[in-house]
Amino acid sequence: MQLVRQKEEMIKKAAYRAPGTGRWRGRTVLVALLVAALGSGCAAGSGEPAKPAPGTSAAGKPGRPAAPGAPRELTAAELDALHSPENVRRAQAARAVAAKKWGLASTPLPAPRPPAVKPAISTREGFEVEGGEDLPPLFTTVPVDGKKVVFLTMDDGSEKDPELLRMMSELKIPYTAFLSDYVINDNYDYFKQMRDRGVAIQNHTLNHPYMPGLSYEEQKREICGQQDLLEKNYGKRPTLFRPPYGNYNADTLRAAKECGIKAAPIWASEAYPDHMEWREWDRDMHPGDIILTHFRGRDEWKGTMPDMIRHVMKVVTDKGYAVGRLEDYV
Repeated sequence: MQLVRQKEEMIKKAAYRAPGTGRWRGRTVLVALLVAALGSGCAAGSGEPAKPAPGTSAAGKPGRPAAPGAPRELTAAELDALHSPENVRRAQAARAVAAKKWGLASTPLPAPRPPAVKPAISTREGFEVEGGEDLPPLFTTVPVDGKKVVFLTMDDGSEKDPELLRMMSELKIPYTAFLSDYVINDNYDYFKQMRDRGVAIQNHTLNHPYMPGLSYEEQKREICGQQDLLEKNYGKRPTLFRPPYGNYNADTLRAAKECGIKAAPIWASEAYPDHMEWREWDRDMHPGDIILTHFRGRDEWKGTMPDMIRHVMKVVTDKGYAVGRLEDYV
């Protein structure tokens, strides 16, 4: 939210802004295979990306092959096996080892099984734009039926720390990357490795401009241009978009819809290596909250990205929350 504050004066002039195993053996094999799909999509502790089944689509169905390593949606039977008590115990034992290795204060809690049907999401009160009923919704919190699950998102792509890839893979913490081309175009391969570990790649514009200051056509070029580049480099066209600084107007959302965007998640809190910043008056975490952080390092932060993960996971876990995968709900 620091970036939002940096733009405070510009915000005042904007039209709108974000407010503040026999049978048992077979089952065991299935469960063991599904462990690799948990969280970030890697085999426990290996740091190696999970590979999709040959000849399957991104949804795991016969048809056009998915992009190499691209995450796919699990079937209901796979989700049931993945979240069975037996498998959760196994996964958590592996996570405990990884948590000790990476210096976490405690083992991350297991995320609940995602819903069979994704919840309906509407724009948060106060985020509306005129005529926006059919436009992508903007929200800071996802409906999760009171379950203690939150969602971790990372913006821009400036810092490309290989330790982050290994850490998140071994800990199996899911997260979503909202990328801007101007800071990732010097190393597209880093984010291919991220995608191959099951991370969803989403849109954060080409150049990270202040969107309300641009015309409709300029905003459309920023969003659609990044859609094209992300699809070219990572094999899938994003469906989620986060406006830079959380600032937008009606043209932003109209352009986003025209570019194929379905929703525009903002954030409820922001994570740093040494503190959290909160949007709500109670300065606390709530079911379904979206957590923002950035790809940053010591040159801009008091710590590294692994330091940030250690801090945010202590906050999340101490408050009794688990981290879920945003795309399982949105």
